[in-house]
Amino acid sequence: MAVERIKCLIIGSGPAGYTAAIYASRADLKPVMYTGLEPGGQLTTTTEVDNFPGYPEGIDGPTMMVQLQQQAERFGTQVRIGMVTSVDFSKEVGGIHKIIVDNKTELEAETVIISTGASAKYLGLPSEQKLRGGGVSACAVCDGFFYKNQRVAIVGGGDTAAEEATYLANICEHVTMLVRKDEMRASKAMQHRVNSKDNITVLYNSEVNEVLGEQVVDGLSILNNTDGSKHTIEITGLFIAIGHKPNTDLFKGQVTMDETGYIITKGKSTHTNLPGVFASGDVQDKDYRQAITAAGTGCMAALDAERYLVDVESAVEA
Repeated sequence: MAVERIKCLIIGSGPAGYTAAIYASRADLKPVMYTGLEPGGQLTTTTEVDNFPGYPEGIDGPTMMVQLQQQAERFGTQVRIGMVTSVDFSKEVGGIHKIIVDNKTELEAETVIISTGASAKYLGLPSEQKLRGGGVSACAVCDGFFYKNQRVAIVGGGDTAAEEATYLANICEHVTMLVRKDEMRASKAMQHRVNSKDNITVLYNSEVNEVLGEQVVDGLSILNNTDGSKHTIEITGLFIAIGHKPNTDLFKGQVTMDETGYIITKGKSTHTNLPGVFASGDVQDKDYRQAITAAGTGCMAALDAERYLVDVESAVEA
C-alpha cells in the first residue's frame, strides 16, 4: 500500500494551527491537520475569550475553536483526530519528511507546520483542578479583566508572576502574591515594580493548601512552609504563574530549541533550522502566549510554507 504524500501537514489544532490551515487551504496547499490529544488546545479550557478581535460580545473558548475548525474545513483542510507519535525530518531542501501517527500510520510530507502549543504548569491540587475555569486561571492577561475591582491571588516568584501581579494590581482591588521561597526569583527591576504597588501583598514561604469554593473560587487556604501554620483569605480569582512547558518533546534532537524547549525560528519568520519545517504559536513564543499572536504566526507559517514550495519547484524547473 502506497504511503500517503501530503503537501502541507499541520501538527496541532489551536489558533496557530487552524489559522495556518485557513491560509494554506486558500493557497491550495491541501493541508492535513492532526489535532493531537487536546483538539483546540489551551483555549478549550477557557470559559470566556474577550480579547480576540471580532467578537464584541466575547466568545467561549471551545466555541471559538469549533468555528475556527469549520472555517479551515470550508476551504478544504482535512482535520483528522490523531496524535503524531514520531517524526523523521529531512535535512535537505525539497526533502520529504516522514511522520508516524498513532504509532502505526506512516505519512510523507513536503512541508510541516508545528503548532503543538504549550501547556501551563499547575500545582496539581484536586481543589485547583476542580475550579479551573471557575476562578482558577493560568493567564492573567487573558482572564484578569473578569476580576476587575475584586480580590485575587497569584502563585509564583519569577518574572512572569511579578509581571502578572502588577498587571492585576492595575485592575483588581487587591492582589496577594504567594512565593514558595523566602525571596523572589524575579529580576530586581520586576521586584521593584511589585513592591511599588500599594495593593500587592507578597507572602513569602507560602504555598496553596487548598482552593476554596464549590462552583467558583471564594477563598484560599495558605500554608506557611516554615512553621506549618495555615490561614485563609477571601478571593474570587487565583492565577497560577509557575511557568509553561512547550509541547516539543516529539521534535527534540531534530529541531533546534532553547534550553527550556521552545523552538527557535529564524528572524521574524517561522522557519526552523530544517528546510520545509515551520513552527507557529506557543511552541516558539515564550513572551506573549496569546491566541491572537498565535494566530498571527499561524498565518506566517502558511505563507512561509507556500513560498518554500514555490522556491523548491522553481529550483527543480531550473
